[in-house]
Amino acid sequence: MGTYSIAVLPGDGIGPEVIEQAVRVLNVIAQAYGHTFHFQHGLVGLAAIEAEGKAISEETLATCQKSDAILFGAVGSAQHGATVKPEEALFRLRKGLQFFANLRPVRPLDAMLDASSIKADILRGTDLIVVRELTGGLYYGHLEPNVPGKPSEIRETERGYEAIDTLLYSEEEIERILRVAFDTARERRKKVTSVDKANVLSSSVLWRRIAERVAKDYPDVTFENLLVDACAMHLIRQPASFDVIVTENLFGDILTDEASMLAGSMGMLPSASLGTRRTAHGLFGLYEPIHGSAPDIAGQNKANPIAAILTAAMLLRHSLGLKEEAAAIEAAVEQCIEAGYRTVDLREEGKEILGTREMGQRIAERVAALAGNKLS
Repeated sequence: MGTYSIAVLPGDGIGPEVIEQAVRVLNVIAQAYGHTFHFQHGLVGLAAIEAEGKAISEETLATCQKSDAILFGAVGSAQHGATVKPEEALFRLRKGLQFFANLRPVRPLDAMLDASSIKADILRGTDLIVVRELTGGLYYGHLEPNVPGKPSEIRETERGYEAIDTLLYSEEEIERILRVAFDTARERRKKVTSVDKANVLSSSVLWRRIAERVAKDYPDVTFENLLVDACAMHLIRQPASFDVIVTENLFGDILTDEASMLAGSMGMLPSASLGTRRTAHGLFGLYEPIHGSAPDIAGQNKANPIAAILTAAMLLRHSLGLKEEAAAIEAAVEQCIEAGYRTVDLREEGKEILGTREMGQRIAERVAALAGNKLS
């Protein structure tokens, strides 16, 4: 039994809907296991811009810094046209709180192998995790005016408009994310695939050089380099061959969206963003489902809450040290899928389609049952 502080940032679009279900499940965990979760809600993204003039306020940042973990929904809107971008909230959280390592597990459930567009025989046995570097590369060129080279910008020239993006990585940034990947692999099947574009990019040449050096410190872990285009192909051809994939920011973003289709939908995949800061219970982290704000279905009770609920499980495991409780949530999700419950993004013939709230309720009920059996 323990007391924990969780900053809750639902955000925009379907963010509030899916985070509501994640909090519902966490409340069941608290009741079943005797924990106390103090949820402190804040605005981010378009909701914060409209109310506070910023994508994330200093007050909300301070709340996050004082918490044990951050549960994040989604930001962005198709209708947003202001100069302040909702996504700046994520950039500030990641960079400001040094969440440099993004972990995205991909494990298609047996009961959903037919939900993917990939053949079941190819999917079977897939259990991988992508370790994505999160605070460097092209995403942050425009936020670092003093770096060598040119910052990200769009400008007018005699030949018309031109766009410039800066892709910068330091040796320290590359080494620390690689060590996260190798340490993660040691707890899994002991294989690391480092993904780059070393045949074209100087940053990838450096990445590969450092990866090969770090690999020597982990003789018990099988290591391979793979070009990003080959990795994209192998994720479809032989996804079960991967264990831990480690790569830079942009490649990680694209590859994990591709990998979400292995699980049937982006609505199935959670993520954890971690740094080096520790709380009294574990690593301080930012937890978010990998899907976006999906404004086209917001408010319609159609969003899949499973990614957000599994994200809450990752929060319990990594930041609060509650591994048994995390496993109960994951088992409850799997049992609901095995029982034939689906959301609209997972539509399969003969399965029962549930809304966001109804799926959250089913999973919460399974968590309570599992906890009751465990504690009785």
